[in-house]
Amino acid sequence: MVASRLTRRTAFAALAGVLVARNALATPDQARDWIAAMAKGTPQAGKISLKAPEIAENGNAVPLTVTVDSEMSGKSYVKALYIAADGNPNAGVAVYEFTPLSGKAEVALRVRLQQTQKIVAVAEMNDGTLYTASREVKVTIGGCGG
Repeated sequence: MVASRLTRRTAFAALAGVLVARNALATPDQARDWIAAMAKGTPQAGKISLKAPEIAENGNAVPLTVTVDSEMSGKSYVKALYIAADGNPNAGVAVYEFTPLSGKAEVALRVRLQQTQKIVAVAEMNDGTLYTASREVKVTIGGCGG
């Protein structure tokens, strides 16, 4: 058995293997697959609104507000909210979980968008029903290294 020796060459080769770039952008199919893995079923339109600028001059911090029109009682409430972007390195942007004690199903966040892309939000109700909304945001200066 030959013992391997750490040299500058083998160290750089190992580091290069760690730093290999992955696919630069998610696709709409990957965003759909991520949402499908998170929430089982077919989302329908309604109950959810997604507010984002039509044009973002800088993709580093795009404001986004997602609101679900639902009572938040033990009988009926929003269980989770899934947000995806189909043009970022990772399709999944955020997951929020709610309980009836949350009072209101609304989140405001800033997302980093690399390019013009569609943002998709899916609300999962406590009975398993899914609602969706989407919006395309045009990005003039990329935020994920672009």
